[in-house]
Amino acid sequence: MSDDAPPDPAIQDPSPDACAPSLALIEQLAHDTVANLPEPWRGPATHVVLRIEDFPDDDVLDAMGLSDPFELTGLYEGTPLTEKSVSDPAPRPDLVWLFRRPILDEWAERGNVSIGELVSHVVIHELAHHFGWSDDDIAAVDPWWE
Repeated sequence: MSDDAPPDPAIQDPSPDACAPSLALIEQLAHDTVANLPEPWRGPATHVVLRIEDFPDDDVLDAMGLSDPFELTGLYEGTPLTEKSVSDPAPRPDLVWLFRRPILDEWAERGNVSIGELVSHVVIHELAHHFGWSDDDIAAVDPWWE
């Protein structure tokens, strides 16, 4: 989505009884993103575990040299497919972490994308680490990158 795209009316004029998107909604949007990936990525992406939390924990922030938990919307934890080998010991599952509160903060700051678009963008960015995608590969899957 380009920066000059018209704002989503639901963002500009939400229902008075609307609630902030829940962890469950963010998780559903993330699963929808995986389910809508083009082949050959969809199948392998279903083997990546999606975890949704409000914030990254302090250990993650420390490891990344971050002091503000709002700076991290998502994180890939695992070994990229481009680095895996059949001789590796039994692997831990690959994970994509999504952090709801930083995502909601970015969504509010942008004001020109839907929550679904933003969650999809973060999921695809994290899956790019898993698949070893280039910027061109990402743009082919997520036109927001263009």
